[in-house]
Amino acid sequence: MQRQRVRVFAPATVSNVGPGFDVLGFALHRPGDWVEAEASDRPGVELLEVTGDGGALPVDARRNAAGVAARRLWRQARGGRPAGLRMRLQKGTPLASGLGSSGASAAAGAMAANQLLECPLPLETLVACAMDGERAACGSAHADNVAPSLAGGIVLIRSYRPLELVQLPVPDGLFVAVVHPHCRVSTGEARARLAGRAFPLPDIVANAGNLAALVAALYRGDLELLGRAIEDRLVEPVRAAMIPAYDAVRRAARDEGALACAVSGSGPSMFAVADAHDAAAAAASAMRRAFRAGASLASDAWVGPISRRGAAPVD
Repeated sequence: MQRQRVRVFAPATVSNVGPGFDVLGFALHRPGDWVEAEASDRPGVELLEVTGDGGALPVDARRNAAGVAARRLWRQARGGRPAGLRMRLQKGTPLASGLGSSGASAAAGAMAANQLLECPLPLETLVACAMDGERAACGSAHADNVAPSLAGGIVLIRSYRPLELVQLPVPDGLFVAVVHPHCRVSTGEARARLAGRAFPLPDIVANAGNLAALVAALYRGDLELLGRAIEDRLVEPVRAAMIPAYDAVRRAARDEGALACAVSGSGPSMFAVADAHDAAAAAASAMRRAFRAGASLASDAWVGPISRRGAAPVD
């Protein structure tokens, strides 16, 4: 029997993960976004309400990431769907945080629409639809946020044309600390810093080695190697100046036993990985102190394992 109403949660994400610019990301247990959707006799997709954003986002399905993703999916469905769809978006992911805020909205919108179909579309189609939402929100149709938000776990985008996703293993004993300082970094501005930039060949080679080592570490469950591989010689050095107290935060995490610490997405959030929950929690506390001492910034922190569950219906 076809659903008439659904509520979906889509998790925030950490993208890039060091050397994996635009091709690597993983899902968090929280924060995240919710979309409530219901079938409608009125044709098309309507976005009725956005909450939790302080009025910053458009309440227009043609311009909001959740609405754009749902609209594309609705158009691609071949029969087996109601005439229309009405949606409400509740933001739980902070805006311009580097935690895939627009990606979580797009993933929730695509998944909610998909749940109302008699014949749901496959993951790759949902990711492509959610990428349209990303393009509407920040001008770039990258998948390193929407893919793990939809699929859960750690996802590698091997190719964009054609879209090919590779689900990577999540090692046991891997814990993550994510700290979001109370400031914003525009994804568009962060990407603009890369425009026209040429990178030295030795740095490109180093990044290729780190990305390959990161994938190998996940398959081997080698957390020490994983920590060494989470190093970006290309994008992160360009963006570091946009992150308040960047160097101090990295040092603070490592001093508390974190295996690595890097920028989440475009920032300003930063993440650390550790081989125990206590070490991740200690790193998170140290990172928060560093943001406070170095930039007078309050912050929020989330500590735990990578979420193996992506966007899904909730009660």
